[in-house]
Order: sequence, then structure tokens, then C-alpha cells
Amino acid sequence: MGMTMTEKILAAHAGLSEVKPGELITCKVDLCMANDVTAPLAIKEFRKIGISKVFDPEKIVLVPSHYAPNKDIQAAEQVKIMREFAREMGIKHYYEVGRGGIEHALVPEEGLAYPGMVYVGADSHTCTIGALGCFSTGIGSTDLAAVWATGEIWLRVPETMKFVYTGKLPKWVTGKDLILATIGKISVSGALYRAMEFTGPVIHELPMSDRFTMTNMVIEAGGKNGVMPVDEVTLNFLRRHAPHTEDKWLIVESDPDAKYHSVWEIDCTNLEPLVAFPHSPDNVHPVSETASLNITVDQVFIGSCTNGKIEDLRIAARLLKGRKVHQNVRLIVIPATQRIYMQAMQEGLLEVLAEAGATIAVGTCGPCLGGYFGVLAAGERCLSTSNRNFIGRMGSPKGEIFLANSAVAAATAVLGRIAHPEELDGVPQEWSLWEFAA
Repeated sequence: MGMTMTEKILAAHAGLSEVKPGELITCKVDLCMANDVTAPLAIKEFRKIGISKVFDPEKIVLVPSHYAPNKDIQAAEQVKIMREFAREMGIKHYYEVGRGGIEHALVPEEGLAYPGMVYVGADSHTCTIGALGCFSTGIGSTDLAAVWATGEIWLRVPETMKFVYTGKLPKWVTGKDLILATIGKISVSGALYRAMEFTGPVIHELPMSDRFTMTNMVIEAGGKNGVMPVDEVTLNFLRRHAPHTEDKWLIVESDPDAKYHSVWEIDCTNLEPLVAFPHSPDNVHPVSETASLNITVDQVFIGSCTNGKIEDLRIAARLLKGRKVHQNVRLIVIPATQRIYMQAMQEGLLEVLAEAGATIAVGTCGPCLGGYFGVLAAGERCLSTSNRNFIGRMGSPKGEIFLANSAVAAATAVLGRIAHPEELDGVPQEWSLWEFAA
């Protein structure tokens, strides 16, 4: 019996010729990560193990991202613990504020990820990196401490669900809409502890930014990891960001006779931009349905590890240029990393966004998790490009969060209600994700 991509990668790192779903295995780890929320607990547990050195200081990434720049004294203490640990252990990949950003955008940007690797992180959206054809998953802080000590992780081999996207991607539809459509079909528990393998002609036509958006949200379906085949788009990205890792690449394909838990075929031809209504990412509706509902918003957030990339900022700037944010709306824009911030500044995007009335911050998770810089009050409503809209996710449990792509977010900011980009006068008649791709 053949193996899926996920099974092949895990088998290679477990030193086995093959693995099957349900097996418990121990795998070598190529890279592991923690942030300012999860690292301090991992450090505490690591100290209990009683060893003085981590397994490999060059295979550990530490990023202050959730409450950084420091929100308050407690946040400052958390980051201090992580910073001092990085210095003590000689950890090479510690990314201080002003040189880092949100880890799930930062790791591939810095060329730390590559095909076929096993990458684990103490954050649920670590699954983002699977778009590069690797095994990437979130783990707990205690498990991370064990990885720091041993360089290994134990795993149960997941079953794989295959998603094949066909047809032609319509105007204004992005990777965010593809993953929202998928979660809407299978539910937030539909891929529980399973690998989600994305393929098909539509996937091969997607820029990397949209692929990362899709794998980012597999955890919103309960998935263990998301993975995509390596094609020329992937290779072009790697040649720009990670050419120094080429000797480590393990490029695998699922075998024709690989066994899947299930296979889903999704025709994208008639898909339109989607909005996930409160309080679940699987509560999806076409944006056209919102016009008659007149859903006004208090805040729009463009950012997060899901949609804080340069492509998202370009889309937003294109739609906001020459326009103003609605007087009743706060527009918060957060480029996901310092490099994206700099690039947006060089391209004039930040000026366009600021002139429209946006507030712009440095790379931080911020409002996505109700951390700060955009926390919602009771009764407030936000349209967000982030990944979760659970009760209380962005602040008050009496607030409401709607999820959508960056084009819908920009249109909503201008009109003051959830809106389709086509509702703006003079929007571009031609639309291609590739014109915005980095």
C-alpha cells in the first residue's frame, strides 16, 4: 500500500520504511518554535529535566509576537524570560521586536522552512508552514521542552483527508475563501487529528501567500497538519527565501494507491467571497447575502498570520486609494513582519492606508487573540482577516467577529457595513491574485 505525503515525511524522520495511520512513532525534529506566551512555560519545564543545554541552538526559533511590543509589565516579564533563555542557550534564531513579527509569517520569510522537514511549534497555527510541502504542527509547551532536550517528538500518524479544488477561481476569491468554504463543508471538527492535503488545478494556480492562508487555518477544522505538493510556485519561493537549505529538501508526492480517510472535490467555479459569521469559522455565508442584512461594523482588522502579508496590504491599498474609512469605523492594519512593514512602506502602501484613515502597527498578533491594539468592547462588531471568531476571541465575549478576505475587509471599512468589493465605485475591472503576489 502506498503512502500519503504526510506519511512519507513522518516515515523518513522516524527512520522507517513506512508508517500507517494510528501508529505511534518518534520523529527527529528539524526545527521548533515558541513565542512569548508559550516559551516561558516550556523553559520552566525544560529546567525540570535537569540538563544544561538544548539539543541544537540552531534548530530553535523564539519570537515575541503575541503581546509584543510589551503590552504591560506581565508581558515584559514573559519576553524577558524568553530573551534571557535565548542568550543563555546561544539560540541563533531569536527575533527581537523590530526584527521579527508574527512567527508563522516570519519563519518562511527568513528561509528557515523547507520541503520534507518536520517542524513543530508551541502555537496552534504552526500548521501554516505545511504549504511548503513539509510536516508542520502545533504542540504544547511541555512537549516542546522535551523536544529542546532530545530533538525528537512522539506522534500518532494521522489519517489524511484529500481536498481537490477544480474549476476556475472567480474574481475576488482568494485562498481565504477556499479554506472558509472547506471548513464550512466539513465543520470545525471535520478534520480532527487528520492531515489535510490540498491539491488540484486551482491550488497550483495559487500564489504562495494564499497557500499559506489555507494551511494556516487547518487547525480551525481540527486538523493535525496541512500539506501541499511542491510545484514550481513553491520552488520559486524557496529559491528566493531558502536557497541555502536546498541540500536538505525532501520533495515527496502521495502515491497513486495511497489510502485516504476521505477525498473531497470542490468546484470553485461559482464560489464567491465568503464571510464567517459569529461565532465559528464554519458558519460561512456568501458576501452577497450580507447586503440585505446591513451588518454594520465598528472595527475592521487587516492583519494576523492568516492575512497580514504584503499581498493583503496591496489589495487593501488598491481598494482604499482615494477613499476614506467610514466615519463610524476603526481600521487597524498590522503587517505580519518587520520586512513586510518595510516593503509596504517602500511601495507607498502605508501612506495610502494612513491617508484613508487606517491605524498601522508593527508586526504583532495584537487584536487577533484579544491581546491589545484593537480589543473589542461589549456590543462591538469587527470584520477581521484573522482565523478565529469564537466568543471572546478579540475581547469582550459580548462582541461579534466576522471573518473574510482582505478585499472584503477594505470594502467594509469604506462602506461601514460588510460589503462586496464590487459595491465600491470604480473598483478594478481586472482581478488576479498574481498581480498582488510578491
